[in-house]
Amino acid sequence: MFRAHMEISAVDGAARAGIVTLARGTYVTPTFMPVGTRGAIKYLSAQDYEQLGAQIVLGNTYHLMLRPGAQTVAHFGGLGAFAGWKGLTLTDSGGFQVFSLEPEVDDDGVTFTSTYDGSKHRFTPESAVATQQLLGADIQMALDVCPPLPSSDDVVGEAMRRTTLWAKRARNAHTRSDQSLFGIVQGGISERMRRESARQIASLNFDGYGIGGLSVGETREQMLPALAAAIAELPTNQPRYLMGVGDPASMIEAIALGVDQFDCVLQTRLGRHGTALTSQGRVNLKRAEFVESNDPIDVDCRCMVCQRHSRGYVRHLFQVGEPTASRLVSYHNVAWTLSLMEQARSSIIGGTFQALRSRVRDVWATVA
Repeated sequence: MFRAHMEISAVDGAARAGIVTLARGTYVTPTFMPVGTRGAIKYLSAQDYEQLGAQIVLGNTYHLMLRPGAQTVAHFGGLGAFAGWKGLTLTDSGGFQVFSLEPEVDDDGVTFTSTYDGSKHRFTPESAVATQQLLGADIQMALDVCPPLPSSDDVVGEAMRRTTLWAKRARNAHTRSDQSLFGIVQGGISERMRRESARQIASLNFDGYGIGGLSVGETREQMLPALAAAIAELPTNQPRYLMGVGDPASMIEAIALGVDQFDCVLQTRLGRHGTALTSQGRVNLKRAEFVESNDPIDVDCRCMVCQRHSRGYVRHLFQVGEPTASRLVSYHNVAWTLSLMEQARSSIIGGTFQALRSRVRDVWATVA
């Protein structure tokens, strides 16, 4: 069985730049992975992903299992081939739906009600692996339990217990040698529970480690100590993936602690509603002050949108309900975030990461 591994290229404090080798390719870190829930990043195409320089695109196991079905995706050769995407892919486990949809959960697995037609579906650690093997992503995630916030220690402890139980079963069920399997650490915002969960999951020798159950309503001040506690127990030669986090301040602080990769829907969610990520912070492009602005969305951005279009034009598109507006700002936001990861990597290699961290914090520290 092929084992994914990470070669550290440089460190600056605990921040690290590396190269992760999977069975079907490599990617450099730190990296941001845009989310294509149903097989596409909203308003973008596989050609866009290539132009943007994305390395990995996510798919959602729960949604793809229901529409069009894992067997259908397998018929087309897996998620990447189905979407016309030549880069790497990652599928989540369905664990976030355990958090967001409040299904029936027991030690054996989860019973979901379809958001499409109300039908019932049983999901176990083994079936989550089997489904993701059909989806064919380069990285799949073990099924986990993400407790809501706030939760009592008893609830968090029970989620940890089931997450470890399910991780062991997922590890035993995984058979595709060309597909990596990542375990997931839980533990809420408790440093003690995070350390314990990380030790348990790390003992199972996964190809990489997701850190889940954060960015679910806690403050950044609550998140970072819990994150640091988990990282301290994870191996150094495998990637560390902070799940569902995409705001610039949290990402830069997580990189400072030793996180390697991120995913989030924030970039496209903001983009389709007219909010841009820029070197000056968030900018609401629908505001009247931009009606005659000839400035690009961000003067420091080199993306296709900023090289071609003005704030005034983009505002006009939103005002008249033109869908192109959402596409352009979504494209820019993903490009801007990927550029931030490139800057982080270069600064780690160059020994100037702390200066970048300070600049990002100055702009973004008070932005949720």
